Amino acid sequence: MKRPKLRKASKRLTCHKRYKIQKKIREHHRKVRREAKKRGRKKPRKDPGVPGAAPFKEALLREAELRKQRLEELKRQQKLARQKEVEKRRKLDAKRSAGAAQEQTEGKVIEASDVILEVLDARDPMGCRCPQLEQAITCSGGGKKLLLVLNKIDLVPKENLEKWLNYLKKEFPTVAFKSATLLKDRNMPETFTRKRARIDLSRHTESFGSECLVKLLQEYGRTQNKAIQVGLVGFPNVGKSSIINSIKKDRVCDVGPARGVTKSMQIVRIDKQMRILDSPSILADPTNSAATLALRSIIHVGESCSVNVAKVVDAFLSLCNKQQVMMSYSIPDFENAEEFLRLLAQKRGMLKKGGVPDIENIAKLLLCDWTGAKISYHSEPPASHILPPYLTKDKIAEMQTGFNLKKLEEGNSSTVQALKYRSSASSIVFQSAGMTNGKIVKNKVVEEESEWEDLETSEEDFMETDDDQDSTEENDVKEEGRGQMTGKAELGMGQTGQAHSENETAESGLDSSLSFSLDKTAAEDDTYDFTTDYV
Repeated sequence: MKRPKLRKASKRLTCHKRYKIQKKIREHHRKVRREAKKRGRKKPRKDPGVPGAAPFKEALLREAELRKQRLEELKRQQKLARQKEVEKRRKLDAKRSAGAAQEQTEGKVIEASDVILEVLDARDPMGCRCPQLEQAITCSGGGKKLLLVLNKIDLVPKENLEKWLNYLKKEFPTVAFKSATLLKDRNMPETFTRKRARIDLSRHTESFGSECLVKLLQEYGRTQNKAIQVGLVGFPNVGKSSIINSIKKDRVCDVGPARGVTKSMQIVRIDKQMRILDSPSILADPTNSAATLALRSIIHVGESCSVNVAKVVDAFLSLCNKQQVMMSYSIPDFENAEEFLRLLAQKRGMLKKGGVPDIENIAKLLLCDWTGAKISYHSEPPASHILPPYLTKDKIAEMQTGFNLKKLEEGNSSTVQALKYRSSASSIVFQSAGMTNGKIVKNKVVEEESEWEDLETSEEDFMETDDDQDSTEENDVKEEGRGQMTGKAELGMGQTGQAHSENETAESGLDSSLSFSLDKTAAEDDTYDFTTDYV
């Protein structure tokens, strides 16, 4: 039996192996030094710092620390500036591409629709009309119809609404509409709370005028004997998507108080014979006035604005009654727009660091209140009715054909009687700046059709010229063939005559080769006569 080992094995090596390992280590160190010498790199020297016996040591250390902090702060600011510049450039590019896409989308909606609904805000109907859009529809041809939908009628006094309906129906068929703003999405789960607040939500969940509009469009579709497509167009925050939700009685389109929620065209099926196309907002032209651009252009609250907001709000407030604005916002008297914004920011608690009023964001929220449904204001229609230059009596009659105007009048009167309106005292009087110019891409389909027609006519002319050339060539070929046949016939007659002369010369014993060569020409030598047998 083998005795177990009580001690561990020794780690001592033989001298030969130990010397070999040491030799390898020396070779490795030598190789490392050689490579370091070739590279020329040396270890960085350690900063010895300020000696302890040096005078003003604390001041020097403090100055070095401050210099280091300043450098770090400068680097951080430069990095933030670069990031802001990149973000600003990216947003600008995205805005340009979105603007171009919206212009193209408006043209597509106009081209694909049989009936176009121009949605107007009842508080400023004339400012929501786009002359470029109306001209493009009325002059496009193809039997396209234009209807005006007067939305948000619950925010104006009843007398003012009746005046606008009487004014607008002289140009286009006009439908009074009040959309539902608090519709739940059917896909969202319903939540219950213990305490339910007793709030009347009927004003926000009920819509008025939807049945009248749907019946009007359905009857027009029956007269056309086909399924129709209806396109909704208009400026931001006039309620295009809310009208579709009110007709469907469901939240099928995204809506919100911010401007420009709808980014692309959306198709919503109403029934088997009608579909509605929801489109992005019309872009306002920069040549409009400052107040018009403030109300009709897309402004995002989170973005930085390069325009002086005080001037924009000043131009906007110049169109309103100052006393009514003070009563509506419950603020004291103010001298200019900047003071008004400062007082409003202090009241709403929109302050920056140090208690400084946030003028820019409060101005944007003020404009959102006016384009939304928070502020009640109204504008009076013009005293004298003057038709736009693109509208004539024939165009007006053409736009009204196919619609039952009597039932439309009855539906509008029932809608007006069913609603509760704001009083004239609580509504701010607003002076409208007139129609708003917009950016609309012209219809390219008509131009393409004309180009195709020109191309077809040019092709027909080209084919006719080719036929003429072919006929002339055929005539030339026929004439040449006739000339060749006559030449061959003459040549055959000459050859028969020559044969008789040869016989005569043979009988007379003369040389016929000389006379034959004299009678033949150079062209006759090259021709081949099929009537003669050659041996």
